[in-house]
Amino acid sequence: MRSGEFVGEIKNKPTLIVSFLQGSGVQHIEVMHLRALGAEMARMHKAGEGFTTSRANGLSLKGWQSDVNTIGNRADTIMPGLAQILAEELRVVTLSWPKALPAGVIHADLFPDNVFFDAQGKLTGIIDFYLACNDFFAYDLVIALNAWCFNVNHTFDITKAKELFAAYQTIRPLTQNERDALPLLARGAALNFLLLRAHHVLFSAKDVLVTHKDPMEYVKKLKFHQSVKSYKEYGL
Repeated sequence: MRSGEFVGEIKNKPTLIVSFLQGSGVQHIEVMHLRALGAEMARMHKAGEGFTTSRANGLSLKGWQSDVNTIGNRADTIMPGLAQILAEELRVVTLSWPKALPAGVIHADLFPDNVFFDAQGKLTGIIDFYLACNDFFAYDLVIALNAWCFNVNHTFDITKAKELFAAYQTIRPLTQNERDALPLLARGAALNFLLLRAHHVLFSAKDVLVTHKDPMEYVKKLKFHQSVKSYKEYGL
């Protein structure tokens, strides 16, 4: 604004003027998209170094505990036995969750619809920082792993994972502690989005115009991560 402020008012409504972002989210994920995403995520993590404002991740251990308690046995209406799966997984990740990994500002929601590419496959921008917070960089990486590196039938695609991790590490190499923590962090990320989706299905108002995403997608992903014994199984 001429006043120097970013947010003003037009016709009594809050107004923010921004530049138009070219591109759109991808429907068919290819290797070139994973390469671009991995490198850009690492740049984003490094760019936040020294940023003093901090925001705790509300969608972590305490938030998961609250969601599991709220959902309770209602989860079994989505899938028989799901309530027990959620409770047991929460117990496991709570007991073993890392306490000291490299951390800083993360996006926390890097799904394909939040990363824009042009027609040539060039990454043009990242949007929707609503969930941005301070947490482990490796946790941000496995959120993307869950969102980008599984095929349409929710089976793991190691080729995509290799490209994501390789590109990331050209900018910011992972520490050995981060590598060792990846299977558990991936389980936590899968649990997080399983809980979010289950909560939306069970508690959203019936007249809300929103398309619910299938919680069962993340049940399948969670089961895969539970079977992983070493970070090497992700292609590192």
